[in-house]
Amino acid sequence: MRAVQMTAVGGPEVLEAVEIPEPEITSPTQIKVRLRGAGVNPIDTKIRSRGLFYEAEPPAVLGCDGAGEVVETGSEVDRFTVGDRVWFCHGGLGREPGNYAEYTVMEQAEAERMPESTDFHLAAGGPLVLITAWEALFDQARLSAGETVLIQAGAGGVGHVAIQLAKTRGARVLATAGSEEGLALCRELGADAVIDYRAGPASEQVLAQTGGQGVDVCLESVGPDVFRDSIAAMAPYGRLVTLLDPGNELDLSQARSKNLIIAFTLMLTPMLMDLRAPRLHHGEILRECAALIDSDRLHIHLADVLPLAQASEAHQRIQQGHVHGKLVLDPTT
Repeated sequence: MRAVQMTAVGGPEVLEAVEIPEPEITSPTQIKVRLRGAGVNPIDTKIRSRGLFYEAEPPAVLGCDGAGEVVETGSEVDRFTVGDRVWFCHGGLGREPGNYAEYTVMEQAEAERMPESTDFHLAAGGPLVLITAWEALFDQARLSAGETVLIQAGAGGVGHVAIQLAKTRGARVLATAGSEEGLALCRELGADAVIDYRAGPASEQVLAQTGGQGVDVCLESVGPDVFRDSIAAMAPYGRLVTLLDPGNELDLSQARSKNLIIAFTLMLTPMLMDLRAPRLHHGEILRECAALIDSDRLHIHLADVLPLAQASEAHQRIQQGHVHGKLVLDPTT
């Protein structure tokens, strides 16, 4: 089958189109999926440039996000039949092959039925960012109706779905972006106020938007400088959730004075640590999100769909920044 492999640790040029054997079912509870879309995420670029998990070595197929149709089932599979359309976040970290390929095999528990109203490309862009945003906003921050939330990088992969998920819970949403296109997308997705970080510190604009009070919840996904500025944007007793390492040069005195809760979200933890219950929760999240998509309350925004062989271009674009929504590879082209 056609696939794109990470042949070494390095830049986007280490991604090469190759022919490798199709994966085969080895367990009675596994399913084989013909991939129709593979989402590209920042974690893919970090693994490529820093190395695989599990002490694995290249070559390896990257890509955690996928969507496709079931083409074969093990003898004990009871959740799916051939022809079912599924989406999932599975593989691509170094132990199991990822989704930059034509086929993949996984345990049936790792997949969920796609939203009925969407296509493979849109579905492939969803799982990782949806699970991440859900865990950050609802599991960690406990966002509730009537609260105000700041979504940093609101036009990004996680940010653009976080805006919509927060609105489904009745929150007031402020979102940051750094381009006219990004600001417009945040408005289109339902943000109540948009903040152009090119105009000055986002925290100052947040305080102006909230009468000096600050926000109850913040989802930060940019880096140390934005993390520090987010502290200044928080209301007392607020909850600040970050997806990244906030860095070593931290002054948390203001966070302590405000009595903030600071939390981390890494949706890969259940896969990296083989935690069954959280992985089942990921399935619950995808089922909830599928219902929201089918009720037209949640949308995946695609920046572009590229042929599988252009995976290196997708990585370059993510590293350059300012990708609005998601990039997806099409393994059929």
